[in-house]
Amino acid sequence: MKMVLYKSAKPYTRWWWFAGEIKKDDIAFQLDWVKENNFGGVEIAWLYPLKKSPHTPKWLSSEWDKVVAFAKKYATSIGLGCDFTFGSLWPFGGTIVPKKDASRNFYGISCQKIDRAWEMHFNKQGYVLNHLNRFALVRYSKKMGKALAPALKIAPAALFCDSWEVDTEKLWTLDLDKSFLEKYGYSVNKYMQEIDRYPDVRYDYRKLIAEYILDEFYKPYTEICHKLGAFSRVQCHGSPTDLLASYSYADIPESEAILFDPEFSVITASAALLSGRNIVSTEAFTCIYGWIPYPGPGQFQKKEQTADMKLMADALFANGVNQVIWHGMPYNPQNSDNRFYASVHVGPDSSFADEITAFNKYMQKVSSIMRLGRVYSDVAVYLPIEDTWMANTLPRKLQKPSAKYHWEMHYTRTPPELKGHHPLWISSYFLKNAKYKKGLLRCGKAEFTSLYINSKWLDMDGLKHILRLAKEGLPVCLTQIPRQPGRIKSPDYKTMLKELVSLKNVSSSFNKIAVRAALVIGKNLPDFWCREKGNGKYIFFAHPKAQNLTYPLKYGYSFTKGVIRKSIRIWVKGVYKKITLVFKPYQSIILKIDASGRIKPIKVDFIPKTPVVS
Repeated sequence: MKMVLYKSAKPYTRWWWFAGEIKKDDIAFQLDWVKENNFGGVEIAWLYPLKKSPHTPKWLSSEWDKVVAFAKKYATSIGLGCDFTFGSLWPFGGTIVPKKDASRNFYGISCQKIDRAWEMHFNKQGYVLNHLNRFALVRYSKKMGKALAPALKIAPAALFCDSWEVDTEKLWTLDLDKSFLEKYGYSVNKYMQEIDRYPDVRYDYRKLIAEYILDEFYKPYTEICHKLGAFSRVQCHGSPTDLLASYSYADIPESEAILFDPEFSVITASAALLSGRNIVSTEAFTCIYGWIPYPGPGQFQKKEQTADMKLMADALFANGVNQVIWHGMPYNPQNSDNRFYASVHVGPDSSFADEITAFNKYMQKVSSIMRLGRVYSDVAVYLPIEDTWMANTLPRKLQKPSAKYHWEMHYTRTPPELKGHHPLWISSYFLKNAKYKKGLLRCGKAEFTSLYINSKWLDMDGLKHILRLAKEGLPVCLTQIPRQPGRIKSPDYKTMLKELVSLKNVSSSFNKIAVRAALVIGKNLPDFWCREKGNGKYIFFAHPKAQNLTYPLKYGYSFTKGVIRKSIRIWVKGVYKKITLVFKPYQSIILKIDASGRIKPIKVDFIPKTPVVS
């Protein structure tokens, strides 16, 4: 679809509209403030009522349509984008979902309901949509699309799908058992009540569920958005799928931090490269200092520190993000104090209001540079999906509000030994159509020199693709001998694995099969991201303190004194050039390597206020 997704790299902000009276004057006031503070646009998200309003438009009514269209028209008139969440709260659902289209588990209709949504004003709860049935999605989309049609006629917009928040325990849909029997040759029904006792069966079940979600939800969702004259911006994390495959169908794949650590964004960015998408957005600063119990407001809300947020933004840039979506700004009539309970507070009354314009300009500039050309790619790393599907829940000490299962991939990281090679993820989904020609693995829209595999489990499909490519000459590092997951074992698996290992271009040592020199070498390398344009490159190095950020961030964590120097070498024109990275307090670095091999810094300074440590 030929559509300009975002005209600039200015940050957007999510805009929480609480169920209640929405006035045109307040819409204009807030959008004017957004424009003045160097935002590129807003994404309207519809929520529960904060208090009983004397007048609240009914959900998706003609009155609701008109006020939404007014917001879109006014935003467009002052040069702002205006996106829409494709439903109220999360996941998709509500009273517009009939029982036949409701989410199901093995026992029947799911007990999960859409809570804290716009319709709570009218004391109504609705079903969660069945995300394993495209016809249910189509019927839901017709109702949402009709209500948003007046706004979408004004100018293109993204229709946003938030992270997966559907209950996955024994997730089911009608005729899943028949599909399972056809695919695997045995019935899953007798195992379902105690499926965790049978990891091999559970693996087969999860693989089929993943295929359903991809084919019945993520694929058709983007198609539906296009038919509505919009484009899709989607968070696939949390879904029990091949995340690379799922993200690849979004026009704009979106990550999230800090409920997901910044390193997770490499998965989103890898999917973008594989599918030829140039923009990788992120829901930024969510619950930065920890989960704020509903209904809020939390210890540090309206006390957020820009230095902490800049550190997180830089960590995201160093992991492939190039479009920031603030999380977020509440609908606030003048002189009111509305807040959303799990969010950094954005608005004229923000604790960082005097810094927000400069901070947004900084993020815009970095994002713009990190969109130039294409992502630098060298080593493809096999995403260990099979390992996570064979595992179950995370140890309690590793669980957090957004992390319960291994397959959510909160702790999946590229191998440390590959850091200087700028590794990216790949999966069997993309390898099936990959070719190895002229010394390059051509996979989707990406090209790699070699493949790195560190998996305990490897599916038969994956092994077939890898063996074929290795026989074509692809250098493969196989760090350990994997096993076949699933209940039905192929008699050819061990033979094929033995053949793979016997090839001269396959080794357990990466150094023996490495084709290209590491892009960057040095001790304790800072996180970095590289784009290449023509014969030149742009490398963003995040401040060393931006490494290993995790939930929750300590208040004032970014505080630092003095300068940090890192001696590194960069591979330029067939030789290593030595350079010293000088990190001033709270500063990251962008280097430009031009076509002649000269290395020059690009000035992107933004100096936040010195943070206060709790």
